[in-house]
Amino acid sequence: MASKPLPEKIAYQLRRDILRGKLAPGAPIKERDVAAEQDVSRMPVREAIRILAQEGLVLLRPSRSPIVARPSFKEVADQTEVLIALEKLSAELACRHASDADIDRLAEITDRIATEFDHMDPLDMFEVDMSFHRAIADASRNQALAETHSSYLARLWRTRYLAASQRRNRERVVTEHGRIISALRDRDPRAARAAIDSHLWHLAEDIRELIEAEGTTTPPKAEPRPGDG
Repeated sequence: MASKPLPEKIAYQLRRDILRGKLAPGAPIKERDVAAEQDVSRMPVREAIRILAQEGLVLLRPSRSPIVARPSFKEVADQTEVLIALEKLSAELACRHASDADIDRLAEITDRIATEFDHMDPLDMFEVDMSFHRAIADASRNQALAETHSSYLARLWRTRYLAASQRRNRERVVTEHGRIISALRDRDPRAARAAIDSHLWHLAEDIRELIEAEGTTTPPKAEPRPGDG
């Protein structure tokens, strides 16, 4: 994190606060409070919030504080359908274009998951897991695909975290990642797509009850203060 610009560092911390539930869906994010808490000016906080808004984690509101997004299950399901299609295409293209080093990198990430799963902070482990999926998209050698995948992954970051929390199981993750890696090593597009499908088909359903419950929960109230962005 040391080399990242300040707004990205602040966005990283706010993103983790959202994932951990410290900032719940519907909760306001006050620039002034975040700036005071992190001992920075409001300008980088404003930029950080814009980053999160682009990712779909935060909703901007005219003349009012932004709030943590509260997507409907339909929105999540639609986005998840697209993400899974992108991951299948990434794996298919990676079968053709990934180098042996690319595939070795996927194996290294999976080995780290196997070794540190029971000891690492769940949120840190989630980020390691997501690096596996980013690496497959990168290995497709299709920049447009990798950028689109990154965009959807960011938008579904909280959804993926909730799903991972619901199905937290080291053996399942390692075994399913292993099938993906084997398919890539065999350069077998059909097997790679099937392995991705087996790994992700349940993603939206895993959090249906959580998303729908959040939709019926009264969001935290925010004082309407013009200009309090």
